[in-house]
Amino acid sequence: MKYVALNDLHASLGAKMIEFAGYNMPVLYTNLIQEHLTVRNSVGVFDVSHMGEFRLKGEKVLDLIQSVTSNDASKLFDGKVQYSCLPNDEGGIVDDLLVYRWKENEYYLVVNASNIEKDWNWISKHNTFGVEMVNMSEGMSLLAVQGPNAIKTLQKLTAVDLSKIEYYAFTIGAIAGIDEVIISNTGYTGSGGFELYCDNKDARKLWDAVFEAGKEFDIKPVGLGARDTLRLEKGLCLYGHDIDDTTSPIEAGLGWITKFTKTFTNSEYHKAIKENGAKKKLVGFEMVERGGVPRQHYIIKDAAGNAIGEVTSGTQSPSLNKAIGLGYVKTEFSKVDSEIFIEIREKLVKAKVVKIPFL
Repeated sequence: MKYVALNDLHASLGAKMIEFAGYNMPVLYTNLIQEHLTVRNSVGVFDVSHMGEFRLKGEKVLDLIQSVTSNDASKLFDGKVQYSCLPNDEGGIVDDLLVYRWKENEYYLVVNASNIEKDWNWISKHNTFGVEMVNMSEGMSLLAVQGPNAIKTLQKLTAVDLSKIEYYAFTIGAIAGIDEVIISNTGYTGSGGFELYCDNKDARKLWDAVFEAGKEFDIKPVGLGARDTLRLEKGLCLYGHDIDDTTSPIEAGLGWITKFTKTFTNSEYHKAIKENGAKKKLVGFEMVERGGVPRQHYIIKDAAGNAIGEVTSGTQSPSLNKAIGLGYVKTEFSKVDSEIFIEIREKLVKAKVVKIPFL
């Protein structure tokens, strides 16, 4: 078991701790619905220090990134962030990630905690470009300050004009008296906010300052449980659920991060899916009938009871007060308003395909 720098703090706050991606992580502090709505309506803080960070540096660093990622990193400029994925050789995805352009020959990659070693080995295997690679994951903490009042909270702590940092952009500056914090206008909640990267030694100071600044907005710590419901309401993919080693980004609706203006790992395979049409697609659906909440691996069926797909994520949406989910279905059932059925406790419960995001 690994521990983030603020592990003892979370325990002292009464957080329910679980093993997640090999780390002891807070899944819940008080009440999932309350934590969820705090982020949607005001501001909450996630400790997501389990995420992985790699620094890549060298004259041919862009060549390496272009060869292993699906998006076109040549479009990045200093201070810009890009969502992308690492395709594998079998037609699936090694991981999804963020690519940060630091400067011309230096980039940061932010990867999922469960895939740190896997991603490191994959990129290293393809590093025939002499790129210097440093795994910074163990020494960095990451706080995600999310919600409509995040910018008002954080602006109290820094001279950096946060309103000038565009979505999917970042700067490096002092915040709460801590120098060289990466201040990134990113997050996985769909409610706006910033992600703050700092050294482990500064994590507690940053946490305390953020909570003091956010008092007037009733700021709260938020666990991984609400992080999941928040991202699902926005139709955002979670690795290991909606995308994995067997799913193409084209099937997952991630064609927008899959650019065929360049060659990358197995790009011809994904290009063929785009040109010929995917046999299955990731769709959003909402339950039409009562009968339970859809969960990962539940079978999706048609009206005749034939299996047509599988649920990848599902929850009772705190914002919408209805059961929603994501799942792969045969393409002919992927149109909005298509009638589908989720098998829940051996019963077929009616649902319909809807546009995502749900909210």
